[in-house]
Amino acid sequence: MTSEHAYHSEKFEDTDLKEQIRNARSAHDALKLAEANKDKYKSDWDTIKLKVMKEILRAKVEQHPYVKKKLLESGGKELIEDSWRDSYWGWGPNKDGENHLGKLWMEVRDEFGAKLGI
Repeated sequence: MTSEHAYHSEKFEDTDLKEQIRNARSAHDALKLAEANKDKYKSDWDTIKLKVMKEILRAKVEQHPYVKKKLLESGGKELIEDSWRDSYWGWGPNKDGENHLGKLWMEVRDEFGAKLGI
């Protein structure tokens, strides 16, 4: 349903649980279901989660021409996940977070731009 559903479902090997998460009513419900089953995460999740998210972002760009257009139009600008709560994916409450989502979007932008000769 959303990239959030896809991301949280990839935390698990259990196909039934993955399916429940993919079919959750909302992105928030997908997150809550994943958090409730934290003890069942893939053992290497922390090692692969950035790779998984990057694959999801690529799929999003490939499936949605408008997203691709806007991403490419951002040119060389720094992209920041404006999350005051999340200093891993965003820039966090002090604006000094790791901004992994912004960095992944910039990597995907560079990949698609290179394919188009931009």
